Amino acid sequence: MSNLPSHARVVIIGGGAVGASSLYHLAKAGWTDCVLLEKNELTAGSTWHAAGNVPTFSSSWSIMNMQRYSASLYRELGPLVDYPMNYHVTGSIRLGHSRERLQEFKRVVGMGRYQGMDLDILTPEEMRSRYPFLETHELTGALYDPYDGDIDPAQLTQALAKGARDMGAKIIRFCPVTAARRENDEWVITTPQGEIRCEYVVNAAGYYAREVGKMFGRDVPMMVMSHQYILFDEIPELAAWSKEAGRKLPLLRDVDSSYYLRQEKYGMNLGPYERNCRAHWTTPDDPMPEDFSFQLFPDDLERLEWYLNDAVERVPILGTAGLSRVINGPIPYAPDGNPLIGPMPGVPNAFEACVFTFGICQAGGAGKVLAEWVTEGQTEWDMWSCDPRRYTDYTDQDYCIAKGKEIYGHEYAMHFPKHYWPAGRNRKLSPIHDRIAALGAQFKPYNGWERAMWYAKPDDDISDTATQTWGREGPWAKRIEEECLAVRDAAGILDLPGFSRFRLKGEGAREWLSGLITGRVPKPGRIGLAYFADDKGRIVTEMSVMAIEEDFFFLITAATAQWHDFGWLQKHRSADVAFTLDDVTVNFACQILTGPKSRAILAEVSDADLSMGWLTHQTAEIAGRYCQIIRVSFAGELGWEIHTKVEDTAAIFDAVWEAGQKHGLKPFGMEALDSLRIEKGYRAWKGDLSTDYTVLQGGLERFVDWSKPSFKGKAALEREKQQGVTKRFVTLTVDAGECDAPYMSTLWSDGQVVGETTSGNWGYRVGKSIALGMLRADLAVPGQEIEVEIFGDRFKARVEPDQPLWDPSNERPKA
Repeated sequence: MSNLPSHARVVIIGGGAVGASSLYHLAKAGWTDCVLLEKNELTAGSTWHAAGNVPTFSSSWSIMNMQRYSASLYRELGPLVDYPMNYHVTGSIRLGHSRERLQEFKRVVGMGRYQGMDLDILTPEEMRSRYPFLETHELTGALYDPYDGDIDPAQLTQALAKGARDMGAKIIRFCPVTAARRENDEWVITTPQGEIRCEYVVNAAGYYAREVGKMFGRDVPMMVMSHQYILFDEIPELAAWSKEAGRKLPLLRDVDSSYYLRQEKYGMNLGPYERNCRAHWTTPDDPMPEDFSFQLFPDDLERLEWYLNDAVERVPILGTAGLSRVINGPIPYAPDGNPLIGPMPGVPNAFEACVFTFGICQAGGAGKVLAEWVTEGQTEWDMWSCDPRRYTDYTDQDYCIAKGKEIYGHEYAMHFPKHYWPAGRNRKLSPIHDRIAALGAQFKPYNGWERAMWYAKPDDDISDTATQTWGREGPWAKRIEEECLAVRDAAGILDLPGFSRFRLKGEGAREWLSGLITGRVPKPGRIGLAYFADDKGRIVTEMSVMAIEEDFFFLITAATAQWHDFGWLQKHRSADVAFTLDDVTVNFACQILTGPKSRAILAEVSDADLSMGWLTHQTAEIAGRYCQIIRVSFAGELGWEIHTKVEDTAAIFDAVWEAGQKHGLKPFGMEALDSLRIEKGYRAWKGDLSTDYTVLQGGLERFVDWSKPSFKGKAALEREKQQGVTKRFVTLTVDAGECDAPYMSTLWSDGQVVGETTSGNWGYRVGKSIALGMLRADLAVPGQEIEVEIFGDRFKARVEPDQPLWDPSNERPKA
């Protein structure tokens, strides 16, 4: 007789560490009517062969939060659920071979200290005191993480499972899911034991997640890598030292050589991430098997020879040990190496908690985040780094395989701000891609769309090597400055393909939109910024609302926000409304024409009324083609956005470009635009604008219409206004050195942490390093001096008045 219940509130598909953690955290949140289905035994997928490392290190603020939470949970989990746990908190030493690597480490130390972790930087001499078998040749320093360690993945999973069961949740093993369908606003999940209905479903199927996703009409962006690690026999010197010291060696990571080395009892475990890596289950002659439970791939040690030799040079006692066993198992990879946690794009009441490359160290935090998504519809930390909606329709299998192999082969790579990774490129091209490429454009993808970052001249160094820096200076610096000054003094044109664009039309559209945004809906012929808040008053997104008619709008938002923002709109649209909502992104293109000569250029080629004021839009004709021109400029100068149908874009660009030459028109890229916008204090999505901050903290009260009877988040914002805002958005000028403040640089005052930056850049019009950030409210006053920690060093900064640094009265864009 089947023990499968007929109904559950949530069904989780997959019984690895992440699935068990999701069930545990749902039960902990009071949702005990939840069922986990596992087709084999718990841990049968990637969990059973995982090495079990538990680092907290990450250069991502949100992933560091998630991993920090995991490590904290694991330290108390055994006693909490009364289950034995082998969890060794050994600390770790992460080796650096270069100045740039030490800069990365110092930045992470700063983020870690902000999150309450006492990370540290070691000299080569200090490394030897903690790891006596280490050779320190060619090392510049190391990051020491006292919270790092290793855990038994099977015990972790079983402990989470026991904790969930004890709270009333159910786990059914040997019960594969074979199909799913939507019926009467419920999910019906089919298994050999029968059907189970549920309100919500979670895909936590690990490397099998793509196959499960197909049951919901979802092509999960992922691939599967073969990852090997080598276990070595006991080493007498290590055994003697460990017994005398009464502890294990810290886990060693040589991130520039790309491997970890961990003490395993009195032997060692070497895990490389090799450049000459191999993907599995990617071709018709190597299909995904129906079941790969508790199985491994054949050994392939030739791939690891260089890494083994390098490790022996670094820790010579490794060379005396015999090889005990090779583990070669499947590890799933998303195109950026981060997991997928959150709403399943386009699928109602379905979530993903899958594609974990580092599932053991992230499982605890992932379960917390997933449970928040399901039970509250929002998460404590902004988790865009892991949101499944960060990918859209360009992530086919060829792309996922190329990016997965690139990430695996550069697992520990530094992600320099001016370095653009080469794999999986040219997925989506602007209608004028060939034209701007001929002008020297250096491209980077945004939601698959190739955009010009800066424009190189023939003798500029555009090699990969030139980009290996955190510094401001490089071949691009002079060119970005030239582009900014062209926009200031004459005119610039920026090709901006991929703006996400949604058409909202029909009876009731205005009223519905008003209930979602904090401010007023523009009148026909006008455009305005609109902010969408969640129930806690936090910033979900920003869109430009272009009103065509009383109940006809175009909503324009960031390229990378396409599925996120469209999903948010759809989620809050009831089934019985008369209006339509369509994603028309692929039908349109856009150029920004801006600078004091932009009006003269447009006057030569268009029939538009160029006297129409700021925040207006109109239909115009250029080169015999119709377009929509909008009187706005993210660069903070006189300017227009020219929105065109894709098929008309080239003709319109050519006409504007030709007319602009005698006026000094130059192309400019996204790097220049970022410099120009930060001088104006304009916010960027998922940096300055995120659910880590409320609308009031973000300094956006002027976009709140308190007189409206209601809007989403109003009650929370009213409470916050009454109680007082604890931190405020500020513009800082920084006496910076060679680097501008990156995202999440720590702000200090009198030896205390008082805030963080949300973005930073050099302002070429004002000649200063600028940071935008969130500062403790009592310090957010003009003239206040604080410090900004940039790659480990603190620099003086000043709080500027709440107005743009460049053209504070906004005379230039309104000219």
